[in-house]
Amino acid sequence: MNIALSLIISAATTLAPATSTPLSWQDCGDGLQCAQIKVPADWARRSEPRVTIGLAKLPAQDQARKKGVLLVNTGGPGEQIALLRRVKQSFADLTRWFDVVIFDPRGFGRSTAITCPLPAPFATEWVFPAKAAYDAYAAKNRAFGQACAEEAGVLSGNLNSWQIAHDMEAIRKALGQAKLTYLGNSHGTALGQAYAELFPRRVGRMYLDSVWDHTTPDLREWLHRRAHALEANAERFAAWCRGTTTCALRGEDPLAVWDEVMVKARREPIPAPEAGPGVRISDTQIASRANFTYEATWERLAAGLARARAGDASFFAKVEGMPDPDLSRVILCADLPYPGYDKLKKLETALRRDTPHIGWRSVWPMANHCAGLPPTGTYPPHPIKAPGLPPVLIAGGTYDDNTPTGDGRRLAAQLPGARFLTAAGGHALYFSGHPCVREHVHRYFTTGELPPRGASCGPAK
Repeated sequence: MNIALSLIISAATTLAPATSTPLSWQDCGDGLQCAQIKVPADWARRSEPRVTIGLAKLPAQDQARKKGVLLVNTGGPGEQIALLRRVKQSFADLTRWFDVVIFDPRGFGRSTAITCPLPAPFATEWVFPAKAAYDAYAAKNRAFGQACAEEAGVLSGNLNSWQIAHDMEAIRKALGQAKLTYLGNSHGTALGQAYAELFPRRVGRMYLDSVWDHTTPDLREWLHRRAHALEANAERFAAWCRGTTTCALRGEDPLAVWDEVMVKARREPIPAPEAGPGVRISDTQIASRANFTYEATWERLAAGLARARAGDASFFAKVEGMPDPDLSRVILCADLPYPGYDKLKKLETALRRDTPHIGWRSVWPMANHCAGLPPTGTYPPHPIKAPGLPPVLIAGGTYDDNTPTGDGRRLAAQLPGARFLTAAGGHALYFSGHPCVREHVHRYFTTGELPPRGASCGPAK
């Protein structure tokens, strides 16, 4: 840990105290109650102006028998309260025992919100084919980031998991809870990691699902786990194809076909007549748009590869997905400072040696977020020490190449008494409804009982 980071963490013991004023909950529709608290814009400085954090509560079904309050962050980073309105059913089991409280992170929604004047750019070909394409995208992202920083005012440079973890401590106090009970999913696990490090003795029970690792300073090591998980998903696709009658590549080596198509598109982009006359698809476009992660896409992927080999890459002309919420990338890149093009190409070359089919692509998604963003106050990855932290439950899906199980295992090894639960599944195990995982989570939150060491969950039924 560098000196500056040590100083900012140690400052936590001398910060202005969080508000202890009782919350004033008001009905805000859809069965929710809403409230607000005020917190410093910068938790490292007492004199900074204060900003608002918006809260929403889904009350426990039986108030007389509830076990307490559960704070939740579903990930993103992004707006949470609006999401809760749409997916209340996902929390129905938890409200058997808890008031479920969710909060919009600083900058979003019902908190002091930042509306960036320029939209965040979205690269449809985010495996950048050359430095010129990367630089052009980075210039757009830099303009977005600069305009956003000006609009952010007192929050500029204060959007990272260190700041949000302090907001969570203020929320705990405002809720009147002696200990924090917390469920964090995806990027919500980065918030959980920061809170566990900063306030280990204030944690009651904590469940972290699909860990976004914030403990690995070595970017190559961090990417290596993602690359191997993605390559393993390509191998799963190939195995599925060999045993499935509807696979367009059955009877062949699907990954050999993939390699053949990639070489062909690299030499000369392949026509995509359905996308329009003259449209051709390159290898980097194919790599950007091929989905090996989700089984539901495999039949279409196999058919698309068969057509591309025959000279029609129209399947790979389709662009799926949406740009992340504007502020999302600001927080992500403050938590994970990302290098420029030359270093990324070297990392890609290194990963190609071990994951030659598609795993090497893992270098590029974060570049789509971070390329060119102006520097901000960062909270970079570092090993965690959390003396006094009670046992934490952590879970990860074996098919998850966004937050691979290696990330969760690494974190569990650093937290005293933590237990890691693997499951045959993908991202967001609890919220995707994995019954075995949900059973373990409910038992842990209600009784404190962890799964047995080495326990795992099979596929969701």
